[in-house]
Amino acid sequence: MRIAFVHPGAIDTPTGGYSYDRRIIRELKDLGHDIVPLRLDGAYPTPSAAEVTDGLARLAATAPGTIIFGDGLALSALPADALKQLGRPVVLLVHHPLALETGLAPEVADRLFASEKAVLGAADAIVAISPETWRVLLDRFAVPQARMTLALPGTEPAARVVADGTPPRLIAVGSLTPRKGYPVLLDAVEQLGDIPFTLTIVGSPHLDPDTAAMVARRAAGHANIRLVGQLAPAALDAAYQEADIFVHPSLYEGYGMVLAEAMRRGLPVVCTTGGASGETVPDGAGLKVPPGDPEALAAALRRLITEPALRRQIADGAFAAGQSLPTWQDTARTIAGVLESVAR
Repeated sequence: MRIAFVHPGAIDTPTGGYSYDRRIIRELKDLGHDIVPLRLDGAYPTPSAAEVTDGLARLAATAPGTIIFGDGLALSALPADALKQLGRPVVLLVHHPLALETGLAPEVADRLFASEKAVLGAADAIVAISPETWRVLLDRFAVPQARMTLALPGTEPAARVVADGTPPRLIAVGSLTPRKGYPVLLDAVEQLGDIPFTLTIVGSPHLDPDTAAMVARRAAGHANIRLVGQLAPAALDAAYQEADIFVHPSLYEGYGMVLAEAMRRGLPVVCTTGGASGETVPDGAGLKVPPGDPEALAAALRRLITEPALRRQIADGAFAAGQSLPTWQDTARTIAGVLESVAR
């Protein structure tokens, strides 16, 4: 079984979606499958006509019988009829629908919706990474349930954190992009000036320079806020171990891999209910607030910062929830079953 994993741009791009992609490539190799990354260059998910032509040529250059398995960020932006004409099985991996990205102009969102709907209809099989994504594909894209498989992101074993510092140390992890809701977090923090805490923000500043500049400008006015940029895995693990509360103000998540990472370590969570976040974090593992509501976010943070007994209770719930999460080997075996079925 030959598999070409299609992705846009650099596979080491520091986002949760690319992290999922990298890990699945590695795990499928470990299972003995012949899988190679296939990079499409261009302004995906809105490539130019020339970039589309180049991308289709790269797919057509794969050996006959190769399974085209790829991130919807790339495949869903290509013409569905052209993908069918390749004569190769196509399996689509959907993190979250392209049209739901924060900040898109209405005409761009409409174009992405139409393109993705067509590709979903043309694909031989679809892998959704969360129940939320599954429901959106069923309800808004009319994808038959029989053609979809759920493959939750895996988690790594991790030591439990103490989560009992004084003053409490907050951590937020996510690229500095509009969808991650950092203006909401900073608005909330400004309502907490009467209580001691620190906040470390971990995330790449390179994906959206305007958002990164705004966050840096606003954080500079607060001595208790640190921006540390993107961290290597070992440094990120150390940052988790030094934290007491995990905060995630995202406006929408297809799953929220960093939420799973936090729970695996027993960090009490404050998150929004945007997209899958409220489902990824079960009741008892965190305090959940509506997306885009700085007052509600501030109130939830205030409770965990000022009520140590509640913080310990939520930490226990988070750790228990984290231990029930799938491993990456579980996820890879689920996806391998889809690919093997398509190959047959």
